[in-house]
Order: sequence, then C-alpha cells, then structure tokens
Amino acid sequence: MDAIVMAGGLGKRLGMGEKPCIEILGRPLISYVVDALEGSEKIDRIFVAVSPATPNTKIVVTNYYNGRIKVIQTSGGNYVGDMVHAVESAGIVDPVLIIMSDLPLITPDLIDSIICEYEKCGRPAMSVHVPIAVCKGLGVRPDTVFNRNGNLIVPTGVNILDGKDIRHEQEDFNLVLEIPELALNINTVEDLKRCKDMLK
Repeated sequence: MDAIVMAGGLGKRLGMGEKPCIEILGRPLISYVVDALEGSEKIDRIFVAVSPATPNTKIVVTNYYNGRIKVIQTSGGNYVGDMVHAVESAGIVDPVLIIMSDLPLITPDLIDSIICEYEKCGRPAMSVHVPIAVCKGLGVRPDTVFNRNGNLIVPTGVNILDGKDIRHEQEDFNLVLEIPELALNINTVEDLKRCKDMLK
C-alpha cells in the first residue's frame, strides 16, 4: 500500500512557522511520520503533499531523505482537494493510506495493524478514531467529535481510501482504537510540550 503524508496546512494555532518543519528533540516533526511509514512492512511508496503555505517542508523532506521521498505540490485550496490531487498525481489506483504530518507518536507496528484492520473490514474506506476519553486522559482538547451509536469518538487524521474512486464518497468503516499515540497531534504549544515529554 502507498501512503501520502498531508503536509500543506497553515498551522496557524501553533504560531511557529511551518508545522511539519518544527523540531522535536532535534528532528523535524514530519520525519517522525515518514520514518514510521518507512519502517512499516505494509507500506510501499511514500509521498508528501505540500502547498504554497509549506515551501520549506518540501526542502526539508527532500534534504532529510536525500530525495527518496517524492514531494507532490498541491494548490493548498482545501484538504480534500489537495488529497485528491496528490492521489491522482501519484497515479495511485489501489487503496492508499492518508496520514497527517503531525502525528509524531505513530509507529510502524501501529501502521501495520491499521492496514490489517482495513484488509478485514470489507469496506472501500476506513477512518481511524479514538474515544474522546483517550483525548481527555492526555489533556488534549479535540477540534472535531463524532457521535457514533452513542459513543463520542475523535478522528485521528489517519484514513485509508480506494485510490481508483478517490473523487467519490466511499462507504467508510470507523475503526476505533484506544491508543494514546493516535490522539496526540500537534496543534498548540501545549501539545508540543506534551509530545516532547512522551517521546523522552
């Protein structure tokens, strides 16, 4: 399965410049996600989607990985449009993992287990969530919360979609995992501090 790292957002709330380039313990934030994908047994090609808002991210990824990670330029118009453009530019017609660039606690094993769940779910698309209690346990305040059958769940920014049907809405399976590493994405200075503490 191929993977696309979405790295074109403005990162305004953090207020520290391009979010994917922020250093965490001496490494750019995006490297934690790319390294986990490279370590995954189930991931083949890896692409990073950037936008006009993240020109330095393109340079950082190109230099950090010596050109072996392909960078795709998007318009930065909106997340879904940029994702569709990235999938089509990469020529992906099979299932593809879409992941945000600000999940520094993700691991190769976790990526592989998510893909295994997708392979079993029988749906063309799968979105990964955590129960809101996991976010509360970390002291994280989520932006988006869904009610699924009376349970409050939070999207993690990890999705699998069918590349050949990327322009259409796809029947989606909600995978809910009680895993703190999926609940911490970097949106605020507090998130960044919490992440550094957990990584240490």
